[in-house]
This record gives sequence, C-alpha cells and structure tokens, in this order.
Amino acid sequence: MKHTSMFFLIFVLFVSLGAINQSYSQSIYFCEGVDDDGEPINKSTRFTIPADGGYLYVLVQLPYEIDCSSVEFEIYRNDKYDNTISMDTESNWTWFWKQITFYKSGEFTIELYDCNDDMIASGTVEIDKD
Repeated sequence: MKHTSMFFLIFVLFVSLGAINQSYSQSIYFCEGVDDDGEPINKSTRFTIPADGGYLYVLVQLPYEIDCSSVEFEIYRNDKYDNTISMDTESNWTWFWKQITFYKSGEFTIELYDCNDDMIASGTVEIDKD
C-alpha cells in the first residue's frame, strides 16, 4: 500500500508540473491572418507563395506582458542567417503579430528576441513557390 501511495503522489506531481508548464508556454504561429482576439486564421507550418513573393503573419502569444518597447525577429533560411526585422511593441501586450514577406522558398526558422536580447519564442515554417 505504501508503494502505491508513493507512486500515485509522484504521478500527480508530474501531471501537475506538466499542466503548469504547458499553460505558461509562449506560442508562435504562422498564419494567413489574425482575428481581433489574437487568434490565428488558417495557421500552418507550410505555405505556398507566388513566384514573385508573398507574405504571411507571424503571431506571438505570451502568458505574460512583453514589458518591452520593441522586439526583433531573427530569420534563418535553411539554417543560415537571412535577416532581422524589428517591431515596436507596447509593454502591456500579451500577443502581437508581424506581417513578413518571403521571396524565396526554403525552411525558415524565426527566433523572437525581446529588448533584453532574451529569446522568447521560435518556430519553423516551410515556404514553397508556385
């Protein structure tokens, strides 16, 4: 009986910690739009753009206020640095989006850094061309 109680206690502890960790995670979405409540419209990890380029939205949802006046999106294409895009923010924002135009195909990883140079979210999207 003692072992069963100990096992149950450890199990409950792990489940609780997993739920806490999951409820406070940052999210980054690639989508065709963002609604008024900060939810992604037609989110995906793969998009097809026209031959001359196309844009999509990068939506960031945080479990806390950003507490910064700007952030930076570092973009990598096929694991090589491509460019950095800055964005002004309000310190009380818990979600925000940036419209980013892509001109090339490939696998793009976007890392989001706050004003303290801490990476707060990252995600990967595959871009194909027509």
